[in-house]
Amino acid sequence: MAAKVKYITDIAQLDLDGHYTYADYLTWRFEEMVELIKGKVFRMSPGPSVVHQQISGNLQGLMFEYFKTKACWLFTAPFDVRFPAKKEEETDNVVQPDICVICEQSKLDQQGCNGAPDWIIEILSPGNTKKEMKYKFDLYEEQGVKEYWLINPENKSLLMYTLNDHAKYIGSRPYTNEDKVSPGLFPNLELDLEQVFDTLEF
Repeated sequence: MAAKVKYITDIAQLDLDGHYTYADYLTWRFEEMVELIKGKVFRMSPGPSVVHQQISGNLQGLMFEYFKTKACWLFTAPFDVRFPAKKEEETDNVVQPDICVICEQSKLDQQGCNGAPDWIIEILSPGNTKKEMKYKFDLYEEQGVKEYWLINPENKSLLMYTLNDHAKYIGSRPYTNEDKVSPGLFPNLELDLEQVFDTLEF
């Protein structure tokens, strides 16, 4: 008889200095959203701000028309992306990018994406800057995410990173709301950053 799964219903039951895997992650039933990076639990920011949500929505709207006719899939958070280990039970990286594009259907399953998306966009929020700019940067580079964009709502800027032939990220100059940009992977997709950063003023 199979052992009964023990669910964790309160994040306080976790040792936040401990090491966890995707198998552990699947037993968590608390409301707080978390990510796993190299087995370490990272709390996600409280509910995204209005500006964060508007930027995400603006991007989705601009990207939707382009990708609906392409053999690639556009997903937005909450959406689990797992980076597999040599043994499935050892997988200890599970993240929820704000926006990701996946062009290999074989990576998609009922749980989300199992493998590196082609393109990830993260929108910075107060409290998650170090995670996005350090830990996720290193993880995405290591796992072969071909293109990584970091958006800073505070100063309305965008940094673009693309993998070079040595599997290292090469960064762009900062782009602002005065620029129009295209991802290296999809040069025919032009995004007007003035429209991306068209948000309420607070």
